Amino acid sequence: MVRPECLKVLAAHRTNEIVVSIFKPAFEWRVISPSDLNYTFINAMGQIASHGLGLALAFPERRIIVLDGDGSLLMNLGCLVTIAHVAPRNLIHFVCDNGVYETTGGQPTPGSGQISLAGFARAAGYPLVHEFDDLVEFERALPELLTAEGPVFADLKVVQGTEPYPEEWEAVFSKERQRAFKRAALSSL
Repeated sequence: MVRPECLKVLAAHRTNEIVVSIFKPAFEWRVISPSDLNYTFINAMGQIASHGLGLALAFPERRIIVLDGDGSLLMNLGCLVTIAHVAPRNLIHFVCDNGVYETTGGQPTPGSGQISLAGFARAAGYPLVHEFDDLVEFERALPELLTAEGPVFADLKVVQGTEPYPEEWEAVFSKERQRAFKRAALSSL
């Protein structure tokens, strides 16, 4: 699958969920589904799922969607155990799994092609775990994924992207964007 195509399918089903993303998925997501409810972060490789967990606990009435990368998740596999143990019913954890550290130049991730991130999530205790390598199958399953009691884990098998970082990447993570996110997230309380 191609990551932006997966994200477009997800955006078509988005309502008022908070979407937590990092690196390449964050840049693509902000163009595909602009919203003040996008929580984008950079320079925290391995931590985005933990940010998503914190938001799921802070906003239990909202669905929280995490757009993680395989390299990022591999840097903090312990977050899977923590999320499964805390069991936030409103958390959906998508991992864009392309087998490389795309952000830093495309170096292979450890165990690429030999490990199963979905297997790690199952072993950690996620009650719902899925793997998708077909866009039609992903689109068909998405409504159920977005309404299921979580935590939900979905490994999206995607190909490495070709787009470079946008030159204005700092603007994605500006203080103004973070303030807009806080206002939008808190407006539902």
